[in-house]
Amino acid sequence: MKKILIVLALIASVQVANAQGTAAAKKALDAAVAASQNEKKAAKVATWTKLAETYLNAYNAPSANVWQGATETELKLSMGSDKPISTENVVLGGTQYVKQVFADKNLYFNANQQLEIIEVTKPVVENALDKALDAYKQAYALDTKATKTKDIAAGIKNIVDKYTQEAYNAYSFGNVSKACDYFVQAYNASSTKPCEKIDTNALYNAGFTAWSAKDFSKAKPFFEKCLELGYYAEDGEVYNKIAECINGTDTTAAGKALAKDYLEKGFAKFPQSQGIMIGLINYYIESGEDTDRLFSLIDDAKKNEPNNASLYYVEGNVRSQLHQYDEAVKAYEKCAEIDPSYEYGYIGEGLMYYNQAADIVEKAQNELDDAKYMALYQQFEVAFKNCIAPFEKAFEITKDESIKSSIAEYLKNVFFRFREEDPKFQAGFDKYNNFLSK
Repeated sequence: MKKILIVLALIASVQVANAQGTAAAKKALDAAVAASQNEKKAAKVATWTKLAETYLNAYNAPSANVWQGATETELKLSMGSDKPISTENVVLGGTQYVKQVFADKNLYFNANQQLEIIEVTKPVVENALDKALDAYKQAYALDTKATKTKDIAAGIKNIVDKYTQEAYNAYSFGNVSKACDYFVQAYNASSTKPCEKIDTNALYNAGFTAWSAKDFSKAKPFFEKCLELGYYAEDGEVYNKIAECINGTDTTAAGKALAKDYLEKGFAKFPQSQGIMIGLINYYIESGEDTDRLFSLIDDAKKNEPNNASLYYVEGNVRSQLHQYDEAVKAYEKCAEIDPSYEYGYIGEGLMYYNQAADIVEKAQNELDDAKYMALYQQFEVAFKNCIAPFEKAFEITKDESIKSSIAEYLKNVFFRFREEDPKFQAGFDKYNNFLSK
């Protein structure tokens, strides 16, 4: 009962707060615009803050009685007579949604039957957020005594959040170019006085969406600005993205060298980054330069952190990529020597053998000579069995359940392949199959 009362109270508050509706929002906006055009009123801070707020109310009006996370039952109560014109199943970004079409908006419900995306199709006024931001800028310019600074900053932060939501919506609909524009607007708004809480996440996403659209010349300045602001994204991915942008626009030797410089700088800061590591490996292989440079970079990192097991994991991955398998095993084993609870060295070794086996199978499938085929098959069996011990050790020591499940999948596949060869393989298959079936 208490939960029902809370939901009803929430619905009632939404209805009261947004009771003006679309028509009332338009009428209020017309009055606020008229006031801003009056010479005497236009000199007052309150006129412009009121105009900004009215634009935001107009922006919100079509979706006034709906909210993300609401169920269809809750929305039937809050929306009253506002009924969907049609309903259909759609797929956005590989995810299934139920789309309800209304006169001025579309609502998208996820598999949990909760509202996830609100798409306004008939706004009260076009570019309401842009106009609200302009009004706040004018209010700030007039607020010489700084009496409304906090209110203006809060209003601009609200606009930043709405630009960001529009960006994610556009991305969900597959319009990455439009998403990029919204992220740029969010970043620009966040940099506007008196807010100035720079949204580096929006800046990175502007670059990411431009990069996704393969507009590398547009994406690169956003990523460069991220570096300037000290924002590197997860594992220094900004460095990798700049290198990719350079490679996408400049195929000259000078361009490739510049891309390499960014990757090396990124690797120095984030030696654990798989993206940067692969970028460097590809560069050295394609350019024909001495790959020992990679190991000198790793050695430099080791000097700073001699007890960092992850650096040996990185070395193992690099050597594995370069098919230096014996050296890779030594690096992976060094991880456990430094930190016995570090599972990634075992995981790296297991994956190396597993991938070796997959490569051998591919070669065998294309081999017509029976003797050579059998030789490859024997190599496959050795590599496939070699991955068992490191994978089992990783399974034993990891405390991460998602990692445990991933390792169990690999082990299940390996043991299944050899289950008829020896009872121990059948037992291994049963163990990991049962674990995954829980």
